[in-house]
Amino acid sequence: MTTSMTTNTMPTTTPMVQAEDVRKHFGHLQVLKGITLQVERGEVFCIVGPSGSGKSTFLRCINHLEKVDGGRLAVDGELVGYRQQGDKLHELKEHEVAAKREQIGMVFQRFNLFPHMSVLDNITEAPMRVKGEPRHAATERAQVLLERVGLADKHAAFPNHLSGGQQQRVAIARALAMQPKLMLFDEPTSALDPELVGEVLDVMRQLADDGMTMVVVTHEMGFAREVGDQLVFMDGGVVIESGHPREVLNNPQHQRTRSFLSKVL
Repeated sequence: MTTSMTTNTMPTTTPMVQAEDVRKHFGHLQVLKGITLQVERGEVFCIVGPSGSGKSTFLRCINHLEKVDGGRLAVDGELVGYRQQGDKLHELKEHEVAAKREQIGMVFQRFNLFPHMSVLDNITEAPMRVKGEPRHAATERAQVLLERVGLADKHAAFPNHLSGGQQQRVAIARALAMQPKLMLFDEPTSALDPELVGEVLDVMRQLADDGMTMVVVTHEMGFAREVGDQLVFMDGGVVIESGHPREVLNNPQHQRTRSFLSKVL
């Protein structure tokens, strides 16, 4: 795929994520209609909006799980999935995309753990197979991460012996095992029973306190208000409103935002 672009000079302090007029369509359905936003290093950037608004699609574009059809998207100053030649973008080969994707952790709605592997093996698999880490180094990091997410005693357990909240915490540890510079969360609590949501959000709060850059698609408005640095409200494939979470949630300026928040707050 080739798409046109406008040449831009990168700022002195490069944002972790820079999206400029990002567009995406599936057949005749245009899902993203020109998303422009910026995520600074160390920020917790929350994206909220109704189902079908394009939130998860945009998140998947950040690590090239979905290919953009227009605009440009960069992570840490490097284009995602493309290289620039003149005024055109040309898609990278899959192994080149995979190498860049190693630096971006992603946690999905469903936990996507390997059911036939223990918790420890789920976490060590990618560092060993993808990055070629020795088993002892990968195992040592996995044990540290399991302690960090409160599951040090579950290293030998299999996913089907864990609660949903425990599985999601393992999924977070697995993503962190690749030592990413950016973490993406796609509604990480939406598949959990209500009483298990808090244990996952607590781990995410710890990551925020540690300075991890995070882009979080969520319906947890309390988390966005308490932990978020920026919040955008998306609907119909566009950003309707953005700002500090408390400002947007307490005093939304757009009628569509007010209508949405009246149903979820």
